[in-house]
Amino acid sequence: MDRFNLYAKYYDLLYQDKDYNGEVEYLQKLIKQSFSDDKLTLLELGCGTGNHAKIFSEKGYFVEGVDLSSQMIKIAKEKNREDDNLCFFEGDIINYRSKRKFDVVLSLFHVVSYQDTNEKIQKTLQTAQYHLKPDGLFIFDFWYGPGVLTDPPVVREKKLENKQLSVHRTATPQVFVNDNVVNVLFDIAIKDKIKNEYENISEKHTMRYLFIPELRYMLNNNGFELENYYTWMTLDKPTASTWNVVVVAKKNR
Repeated sequence: MDRFNLYAKYYDLLYQDKDYNGEVEYLQKLIKQSFSDDKLTLLELGCGTGNHAKIFSEKGYFVEGVDLSSQMIKIAKEKNREDDNLCFFEGDIINYRSKRKFDVVLSLFHVVSYQDTNEKIQKTLQTAQYHLKPDGLFIFDFWYGPGVLTDPPVVREKKLENKQLSVHRTATPQVFVNDNVVNVLFDIAIKDKIKNEYENISEKHTMRYLFIPELRYMLNNNGFELENYYTWMTLDKPTASTWNVVVVAKKNR
């Protein structure tokens, strides 16, 4: 079982405090800069357990989600089995191909930064370009290089629990400045409070931090125009201390 399938076991618990509704409202503002219609088609690359997709569906979008983790997709399907505006598929975003074309392609929660080589990033851009209708939008967030280098990552801990599970996660970063990547070493202690069982998981997530000039170059080479970029959840330009940036790119061929 790979790290993303392990991740699925506690994903919704770890991110139960995430403001999915606020994020979807923000993304709608970005989308409405180009589209006036609310009933759009949307492909989400790296959909996880479908939390963003569900809210978009409730707002009238048709959403197709794809994720590398079979367990994430299983959970997404189970949570949304009655919703005809949602469909989910297991697949790798660097080579996924749907039969549909879409108004918008989304990739959130730093999924693009998980593509840790130039080749993987460009293949992800090609996937987005392939699936978009003319003048469609690709919106994605990523780790912003100036912020990572100015305000380097530190060890972080997170503790959460629900009726069944308690999770204690420690994230230890390793920065490789010559490769523009950070290895995040996760140590996760999980307790099943009902069964009184314990599990310890260790994972390594390699994250690529990116800079606007290189993204602009790669976007232009793969059929996109960089329309704008902002500090995540704002309409402000990023600063040297910004970690999370969102790009809005338009298909131009």
